[in-house]
Amino acid sequence: RNSYKKNICIDMLRQGYHESFSELFALIQKWNALREAAGPGSAIWQQKSLEEQPDKLDQLYHFLTRAEAAQRAGRYEEVYDNQLNLACSFNNSEDKWLSNYFYEQCFNTAQLTKIDGGKREAQAHANMGLINEEQGHVMKAAEHYEAFYQLTEGSTWKDETGHTYNSLACEHLWRIYTLLADKMLENKEHQQAIKTLIKALKMAKEGGDPKMEGEAAYCLSLAYHFAGEQQTALSILNTSVKIFTALCDSAGLGRAYATIANILVSQGKASETVKYLGEFMKTAENAHLSQSLVDACTLLGNIYNERGNYNEAFKYFSQAYEAVKTLNNLPLVDETKTYCGIAKAHKMMVAYNSHIEAEDPVSLKYLLAWKENRSDMCTDPL
Repeated sequence: RNSYKKNICIDMLRQGYHESFSELFALIQKWNALREAAGPGSAIWQQKSLEEQPDKLDQLYHFLTRAEAAQRAGRYEEVYDNQLNLACSFNNSEDKWLSNYFYEQCFNTAQLTKIDGGKREAQAHANMGLINEEQGHVMKAAEHYEAFYQLTEGSTWKDETGHTYNSLACEHLWRIYTLLADKMLENKEHQQAIKTLIKALKMAKEGGDPKMEGEAAYCLSLAYHFAGEQQTALSILNTSVKIFTALCDSAGLGRAYATIANILVSQGKASETVKYLGEFMKTAENAHLSQSLVDACTLLGNIYNERGNYNEAFKYFSQAYEAVKTLNNLPLVDETKTYCGIAKAHKMMVAYNSHIEAEDPVSLKYLLAWKENRSDMCTDPL
């Protein structure tokens, strides 16, 4: 009795679909080669081979033969559509190699399409960009996304979710330029990173997503900060703050204000730092952003703690602790309690040290009384 695979192959050949047969046979061989290369114990080793999965063989038979028939008739748009159906059919983790193979076939076919104004070619560039990005080929991905962007400029094409192709191209380019800039910053190539992040910010603005624009501005400000251009960094950070405030984005606000504080402290502008963080606190309170309020109070507490103003530090850490109790975040509760404990210990150390240094009977009685009850050293032992 013939196997399912053999019956499908015979049927392809009887109907004259020799290319489909050759492609199917090559894909089965490729799967077997991948399995052998991975070896026993690998994920692919545990899977059934392609020839043992009738549903997948049916999909391949159906779309490969339709693509071959369309190719013979010179209808390359139909060839592309059938290859795309196959790429989407196998778009799961265990069949990723198969999906990628058909996306590459789509890309090759898209170059031959003439009647759609470049829509399929644009789509193929986007898919190849995603594949290359996933595989870590960032420069190659950027080239595909740039081609995607150029082909969609001025178009009204939309995907199935209603997003225009051009806005998707902007999002892809914003993301890939940011990844490229991260590598540049790791290599201390600050000026090159700044140029790349300026392009990322341009794409974010064109894409029309305020969240993306806020993130792009924040990343650019960091690059200027690392390059030593602090005033430019602060100017762009203020743009991020405005965007994140409008979006009620606690995480974004926390990062932006923390960076502003670091820059101002590094410039010796402690009073200006406190002013900025005070504004952050008011913004958080007015917008009822509990996470941002925790961030603001913690940052202020740390500044006062470093300056030796332990009463103020304890006050702000305590406010952070009260705010964090409204959030369902136990690790953050514990972290904030630790900050309170540190500030309280520093407060007590001031009083303790002053009594030690005084070396008089009254101070000794204070210390003995404190040792008995471990109070805040406020009780008069006399």
